[in-house]
Amino acid sequence: MITETSTDLKQRWDALLANDPKLRIRNAAAQLGVREGELLATRIDDGATRLRPEFKAILSAVTSLGRVMALTRNSDVVHERKGIYQNPSLEHGPVGLFVGADIDLRIFWHAWAHAFAVVESGRDGARHSLQFFSADGEAVHKIYLVPESDASEYHDLVSHFRADDQTPAMMVQPAAPARPELPDTHIDAVALRDGWLNLKDTHDFHLLLRQHGVSRTQALRLAPEGDHAVPVKPEALRGVITAVAAEQCPIMVFVGNPGMLQIHTGTVSKLMDIPEWFNVVDPDFNLHVREAAIAQAWVVRKPSADGMITALECYDAKGEQLVQLFGKRKPGIPELEHWRAIIGKAEAELRLA
Repeated sequence: MITETSTDLKQRWDALLANDPKLRIRNAAAQLGVREGELLATRIDDGATRLRPEFKAILSAVTSLGRVMALTRNSDVVHERKGIYQNPSLEHGPVGLFVGADIDLRIFWHAWAHAFAVVESGRDGARHSLQFFSADGEAVHKIYLVPESDASEYHDLVSHFRADDQTPAMMVQPAAPARPELPDTHIDAVALRDGWLNLKDTHDFHLLLRQHGVSRTQALRLAPEGDHAVPVKPEALRGVITAVAAEQCPIMVFVGNPGMLQIHTGTVSKLMDIPEWFNVVDPDFNLHVREAAIAQAWVVRKPSADGMITALECYDAKGEQLVQLFGKRKPGIPELEHWRAIIGKAEAELRLA
């Protein structure tokens, strides 16, 4: 539904910007009580262009843009990675893929509903992007041009996929309510633990959760005995990232939302604090974490055909996953001992009683 006329909403946004020109659109939407996509749509013909919702074709065309910046976020963590969209697998099944050394994505098509091309003012001039939203108006994924991008290909893409309907409004649908967690006593914990201990591929963990009707944090509470799921203090994320930066241990950083999972593989180096946010600010990879939102952190171990795989997983107060860290690895290669040492030290120092 449209909650108010787009003209009224645009005027209220303009009033906010008059008082705070640097206010980000996501924060403005929160202040105005609307979704980001709903607010962006008021800028159609004023910096925003609605594209036809042909997401697979659009992303296939993105490979022609050259080097860009991919951005995926959830409520409290932002993952930005520069690189080239390569090796797409978009046409088969409910999950699409880009698998490259720089841009590594898992795309969950069910959550994609709207697409826009956006031109906005930046520090160095006009900033061009492609932005994708779910049916409830939440951002799913954004692709920004960088100086090395092929701007001509971008403009051709926008022209080709421009929608006939350029009405400056978005019809938003209420987000589906989260499925309530079953009481622990209703879960066959023995079978869950047995399935966990017999995993051959960590990707099968999601299937295990679905099979037993458990949330991720519930599964962690019910994990097999030993060190398969160890609760640690929320500051473990800062501690682990600080350690891997100091020791240049290559890692994998996973950040997602219902429509996208974005992965960085490599080292991190430059860390920075700004009010409320802990940040990695490397040339090709930025991570922004609102640390106060981390309500739970766990060291999680799952067996695989390549040996035990260890992760640090962080969740918000609702049990939604914010970020996962792994040591760098590929199928067929055991986990890095360097990563195991760093995560083991954090576990020993920050384990909750």
